[in-house]
Amino acid sequence: MIEIRSVTKRYGGKAVVDNVSLSVQQGKIAVLVGTSGSGKTTLLRMINQLVSQDEGTILIDGEDTRTIPGHELRRRIGYAIQGHGLFPHRTVADNIATVPRLLKWDKARIEAKIAKLLDLFQLDPAVFASRYPHQLSGGQQQRVGVARALAAEPKILLMDEPFGALDPVLRGKAQDELLAIQKRFETTIVIVTHDINEAFHLGDTIAVMDSGKLLQYDRPLDLLKAPATPFVEGLVGTFDRPFRLLSLGTITEVVEPGEAGGEPIEGSRSQQDALAAMMWSGADALPVISPDGTPLGRVRLQTLLGQAVRPR
Repeated sequence: MIEIRSVTKRYGGKAVVDNVSLSVQQGKIAVLVGTSGSGKTTLLRMINQLVSQDEGTILIDGEDTRTIPGHELRRRIGYAIQGHGLFPHRTVADNIATVPRLLKWDKARIEAKIAKLLDLFQLDPAVFASRYPHQLSGGQQQRVGVARALAAEPKILLMDEPFGALDPVLRGKAQDELLAIQKRFETTIVIVTHDINEAFHLGDTIAVMDSGKLLQYDRPLDLLKAPATPFVEGLVGTFDRPFRLLSLGTITEVVEPGEAGGEPIEGSRSQQDALAAMMWSGADALPVISPDGTPLGRVRLQTLLGQAVRPR
């Protein structure tokens, strides 16, 4: 667990993070979102003491981070940044091996971890391990950057705009890859983004910051139901809220017995995806299938519209 207690950071007498308190449960994803200059990146960097707070306490599993030597703390916490931050003169394999070598893992263990991570990110080790960053596409570089952050099997992963440099298609795929990896390793993740859509897609909890202050820290559903300030309400989107509600639920949650025509849709997709598919095709129901193609039933337009009504 990460606990941030009454943390403040000042530059030139101005508080860029102002008395912020929040906690991140083990194995969950917390997203820090806000406008440029809101303090979210500074708050993230204080978790691994790349920036030291002026006031307050940050605890990891009950241990004050200021009592842990900086190099040791940063080896225990994975860190991925926008633009990947790979060492240009090192191969992909050497980049991924950076922290495991500092931890003095044996060679066989390091090689096995490199191969496993490259496979996980759908990068053939035989092809990519010996390449240099300049020989990779932007999306491949970003994946290697996340793989490097995960290499030492950290319990905590910090990510600062990790997908900001990717085009929309690659960005969506990278987000889904991250969710799959987080579920597999049960990593606690804190992500900084300015993209509220990304926040809703990834976050178990979302912290909304503005001018150094934490305006609200809640589950996505609670942000939609009860935004704490007009700023939060504007950020989540007054007119987008029905669609954001649908993005939080899967089709499996509303599937019902019966058949329907049209292109089948997987039950693991979001209810928002189902609504979009129906609007595009003009259908009032679609067949729902499992990942292996097994029929699960159908999802109806009327049901989805009911799900999009403001929660009481």
